[in-house]
Amino acid sequence: MAEFGFNTLSVHAGAQPDPATGARATPIYQTTAYVFEDADHAAALFNLQVFGNIYSRIMNPTNSVLEERVAALEGGRAALAVASGHAAQLIAFHPLMHPGDEFVAGRQLYGGSITQFNHSFAKFDWHVKWADGRDPDSFKKQITPKTKALYIESIANPGGLITDIEAIAAVAHDAGVPLIVDNTMASPYLIRPFEWGADIVVHSATKFLGGHGNSMAGIVVDSGRFNWGSGKYPTLSEPCPSYHGMKLWETFGDMAYAIACRVLSLRDLGPALAPMNAFLILTGCETLPLRMQRHCDNALAVAQWLQRHPKVAWVNYAGLEDNESYGLHRTYCPKGAGSIFTFGVKGGYEAGKALVNNVKLFSHLANIGDTRSLIIHPASTTHRQLESEQRKAAGAGDDVVRLSIGIESVEDIIADLDQALGA
Repeated sequence: MAEFGFNTLSVHAGAQPDPATGARATPIYQTTAYVFEDADHAAALFNLQVFGNIYSRIMNPTNSVLEERVAALEGGRAALAVASGHAAQLIAFHPLMHPGDEFVAGRQLYGGSITQFNHSFAKFDWHVKWADGRDPDSFKKQITPKTKALYIESIANPGGLITDIEAIAAVAHDAGVPLIVDNTMASPYLIRPFEWGADIVVHSATKFLGGHGNSMAGIVVDSGRFNWGSGKYPTLSEPCPSYHGMKLWETFGDMAYAIACRVLSLRDLGPALAPMNAFLILTGCETLPLRMQRHCDNALAVAQWLQRHPKVAWVNYAGLEDNESYGLHRTYCPKGAGSIFTFGVKGGYEAGKALVNNVKLFSHLANIGDTRSLIIHPASTTHRQLESEQRKAAGAGDDVVRLSIGIESVEDIIADLDQALGA
């Protein structure tokens, strides 16, 4: 459906009326397994000689529609839906990494990703080296012969930094490694990283793709453009012992990475997405462009109002003309700078906690990308596991409050912040 516009793809990509019943909405295929036509058909499926359904840990028809839709929205070759955003990160790295390998990540990341990379990945003997998302050269300085990927967020959580994807992609490709971009905060409505040189995109679909705070999911999207045949990625280029010596890159070409994520990583690590959750994310995707534009319009109005408030020390939103990311915002996402931003409350740590305790319309919780406006004090919640200097580097210092601006009437959003700051 590549010839259709983004709004049309949001509604239709990957879907068609159910051939058995004529149902127009994608059915929830709540099944664990699928009947084979005969023994030869079963053997061909297990040998990857034909595509089809075997077991819902690996593939499911509801999930497949979601995968095709997000791949179309991102302009990718193929996608894989999994149980959460963290699962998507694990699955994305798994085909690339071996014990002792490294990857370079921009330090301006969601606090949970920093913890996952520093600690949980280390148990696999995968090692992260940190760079500055504002400085492409800092990535180049961290690359060694063991480096297997670079990793960034398109719009950083919680600081709102817009990353220069094209420049960092050039660094990655000069080193012969892929660039992985977490596009959760932007969604493909605002930024399509493949158009700027990225090779792999991941999402916490829990956030803007679903958009309603009712289901967990993650997505890995393959651009289909990276050359996996260099020998640097033996999982993809060398004989695969679990498939009788098949070479995935040789056999599947521009789908080799997506296939490996599914039939090796998801198959063996197991973070399968429930089809009910896939159905809910699909429903959210249908209104993605409408929601994202309202999110962005509301966020800009709230940020401009906060800039004038006497109890606010600073506002960090890329949509403001004096922001360091304003130029990158105009380049990468001119339709809007997203709905997430941070600001500093005069009074620091205690003032930040007091603010979140006094809101009424805002919900104080650890999520973003909901239709509802959300608020959190990262230093005491999402980033509390980090040391003080790490929190500052990630854009989550003691005075920082993070807002996820919803789609309510903007006058009501501002009024709630006004009364909470006054309290």
